Amino acid sequence: MKCPYCREIDNKVIDSRLTKEGNAVRRRRECLLCKHRFTTYERIEGLPLVLIKKDGTRETFDRTKVLAGMQRACEKRNISINTIEELVDELERELQEIGEKEIPSSVVGERVMTRLHELDDVAYVRFASVYREFKDVNDFMSELKDLLAAPRKRS
Repeated sequence: MKCPYCREIDNKVIDSRLTKEGNAVRRRRECLLCKHRFTTYERIEGLPLVLIKKDGTRETFDRTKVLAGMQRACEKRNISINTIEELVDELERELQEIGEKEIPSSVVGERVMTRLHELDDVAYVRFASVYREFKDVNDFMSELKDLLAAPRKRS
């Protein structure tokens, strides 16, 4: 593992522990050259999940892309990165449990939308505007009307 500060390969593990979900090992490391500390996560590598895009192309599921999309939607909202990472962990686990090697990308998009809807309305609308490719203000208003009419799942 290279140090993210000086790119040195030599480092030592200071602390190891399971994540709350038990699906990864969190390791605190210290670079032997520059003495900076950094965190790494070790996960079991599952079978690669392939997404079937709208245009029929296939792409390997990339959790970092999902995480980045959710982070953009949640930007400047009172939502911790840990919460977003937990949602992505849940999503990834659910997708693996489907048991299929290939799934439509729409399944991922809809599940992200569901999670954001339960988490934060503004983040949900932000994500929906990109995911559903709003063409104009009318599309945006229609989504807002649906959002306001939907029963609340949160307290």
